[in-house]
Amino acid sequence: MSTLLVSVAVPVPLYRTFDYRVPPALAPMLRRGSRVRVPFGRRSLVGIVVQPPHEGGADGTEFRDIEAVLDSTPLLGAELLALCEWAAAYYAHPLGEVLMAALPGRLRQGAPGELERRERYALTAAGHTALTTLPARYRALRALLERVHAGVCAREELQTTAGVLRRAVERGWIEVQTDESAALPGVPGPAPTDEQHAALAALAAAGGRFGVHLVEGVTGSGKTEIYLRRIEAVLEAGAQALVLAPEISLTPQLETRFCERLGDGVCSFHSALPEHEREQVWLQARAGVARVVIGTRSAVWLPFAQLGLIVVDEEHDTSYKQQDGFRYSARDVAILRAQKLGIPVLLGSATPSLETVHNARTGRYHHVRLERRVRDTPPPQVRVLDVRGLPLEHGLSPPLVQAIDRHLDAGGQVLLFLNRRGYAPVLLCHACGWSAPCAHCDAHMTLHRGRDLLICHHCGAQQRVPRACPSCGATALIAVGTGTERIEQALANRFPQHRVVRLDSDRITSARALHRQLAEIREGCARILVGTQILAKGHDFPNLSLVGIVSADQALYGSDFRAIERMGQLVTQVAGRAGRAGQPGEVWLQTHEPGHPLLRLLVEQGYAALCDALLVEREQAGLPPYTHLALLRAEARAPALPLRFLHAARPLFTGQPGVEVFEPLPAGMERRGGYTRAQLLLRAHRRAALQRALAAAVPRLDTLADARRVRWSIDVDPYDLM
Repeated sequence: MSTLLVSVAVPVPLYRTFDYRVPPALAPMLRRGSRVRVPFGRRSLVGIVVQPPHEGGADGTEFRDIEAVLDSTPLLGAELLALCEWAAAYYAHPLGEVLMAALPGRLRQGAPGELERRERYALTAAGHTALTTLPARYRALRALLERVHAGVCAREELQTTAGVLRRAVERGWIEVQTDESAALPGVPGPAPTDEQHAALAALAAAGGRFGVHLVEGVTGSGKTEIYLRRIEAVLEAGAQALVLAPEISLTPQLETRFCERLGDGVCSFHSALPEHEREQVWLQARAGVARVVIGTRSAVWLPFAQLGLIVVDEEHDTSYKQQDGFRYSARDVAILRAQKLGIPVLLGSATPSLETVHNARTGRYHHVRLERRVRDTPPPQVRVLDVRGLPLEHGLSPPLVQAIDRHLDAGGQVLLFLNRRGYAPVLLCHACGWSAPCAHCDAHMTLHRGRDLLICHHCGAQQRVPRACPSCGATALIAVGTGTERIEQALANRFPQHRVVRLDSDRITSARALHRQLAEIREGCARILVGTQILAKGHDFPNLSLVGIVSADQALYGSDFRAIERMGQLVTQVAGRAGRAGQPGEVWLQTHEPGHPLLRLLVEQGYAALCDALLVEREQAGLPPYTHLALLRAEARAPALPLRFLHAARPLFTGQPGVEVFEPLPAGMERRGGYTRAQLLLRAHRRAALQRALAAAVPRLDTLADARRVRWSIDVDPYDLM
């Protein structure tokens, strides 16, 4: 007699699913996408059913029973489950771990997925009367009525006690509304410019069917207005929209603008939210209550009742690529998801990635351009400042300091950009040449003078700043190089009458703190801004008139093949912060390499010309977008193991047609966090050939002798080769 079995994906690093015996009473409840609790080794795990009950062979005694079915209806719908299965195959990652990555924390642990109906409170006609007649001694009730008089409020917005709220409801002064009945309309947007009107007409002509549309617009050209109008059309048709942003810091301002425009049903989804709130947004998207979700890369896995549009803002940003564990690209997953659903996807950027530019030029993507700012002001003037031979005080040259002085006197704001946090990248002994190394990485520790610490920016190791050289005992320790902390201090000393604000990951420790700082900047409370790439992405500072790029040289000779592309994107993006409100903008770019041909090309002819040159180089070198890459990475405490493992793994790939397999090499930074690292590069001209090679070889890697002694991972479409 055959046995009834069900196939379950469990969150373990194994490239297979597991069959379990189904007790007859549970069989009707088991469907694809349902969560189940199953025994696994000595543990009990939550897994996802990927193949519903089917007949197995023999008597089934070799199988274990399912312990419990956790969902009366599948938690993961067919569309999202199929997307996860595709991603597991494409990125060569265990399916169980991919499926769990698509769930919020409590749902991964087996908690029931219960959607809470959020109540809102509105003032009644009796409440309006009470507000005018209520005696002054009823301060709490009066404060509550005044708060609700300003508009419909959720419970957490009322800032009152449960007793005061209950009395107001019992007396009929406030009425309770559900999510559906309390929906608030948005407000009309501004009239589109001629360019925006043409872009919107082109997007509308493409209809609601699948297509990838590159919305390339200079900073300040109104790309967000394009998103809003296309989302409005989707909402009118009864569908939902997903908006991806590269950083948590960008979601509050987007949510505020979208709520003002679209009304209720706009939610955020990112890792800074409390776990319960993330879970509720996940369930609201699944139920169709969340009409628009604005989120970082993990939001691409949200379940939607009826998704009608995906927007990927700042599509070029490297933050869309998960750099550890399940190494997916949210942008690429979004495109694939849109294709499977048959809906459009908008990729927005002032500096699109070379892959996206190539796809637009070859006709795979529809290309929409916005070449003028909404305010119709000229782009900021970019000046290349040759600092060779000039005295540099904390990284700042006299001409740049004079320009800062001039713009501050004129009432403008100034932004100094340097993508290097800390006070100085090296602490050096002037007597013997010792330079604070990290004990765990092939890197120097960065001096953070304000915290009196040396910190490794690669592994996070910290130690107190020594008072004398550990090598020779001399006390002549000097800070070499410049970081944002050093520039902040120098500017505070030079311009004591103006407030200096530094924005980098050392200073901004939460999304709330960043939101507060950005609000103060927009209000003009801070006149001088110093920061890293946090300041380069999507922020609108109306009073900003001068941008100073402290050094463009870091990327010019970077070892990664994308270094120049990223330099061009950062310079263009941060320069675009200046002059957005109509005032003349100015950009000063300090460099010791003023004659570098690609830097000159960027400054004189713009980002598009830089793309032209870089695409020629990529094609000649056989690099993306003309080829497709995958990296097999390995690391171990024992220095010899990673390369030995990769040499043993290489023959598994070499027999695959159409795939070039390079010799294993140490990683760009060979030692990091106490581990020695190495990598094996695979390259193919056709994506399908690379996928066949990965599918054939990766499941066999665990059979190698050293597989349990190293940590290995596959990175498909790597963003860097370091």
